[in-house]
Amino acid sequence: MVKLSSEFEVVCPCCGAAQTIDADLKRVVEHRAPEREDKPELDQAHRILAEEEARREALFDQSVSAEKTRGDALSKRFEEALKQVQREPVTRPERDFDLD
Repeated sequence: MVKLSSEFEVVCPCCGAAQTIDADLKRVVEHRAPEREDKPELDQAHRILAEEEARREALFDQSVSAEKTRGDALSKRFEEALKQVQREPVTRPERDFDLD
């Protein structure tokens, strides 16, 4: 890319990205991200995809087992609440207009 006299380059001190800014247009005309040190190689793509698939499967299996036991936990809580209600005496609810 040809640089004009109105363009200047700024490098980010945090991430190292380079931006070319046109002073006349008052906008960024080019952005170049820095090269990553941990950039994966193409020959490692199969291994990376297999690891991600295994991680997704583990998360899915975990959520399935949590859903299976969720029904049991909810029914247990329901039974406990039902027993508690049966132990309490039945009373008539107070309403505002009954107090007048």
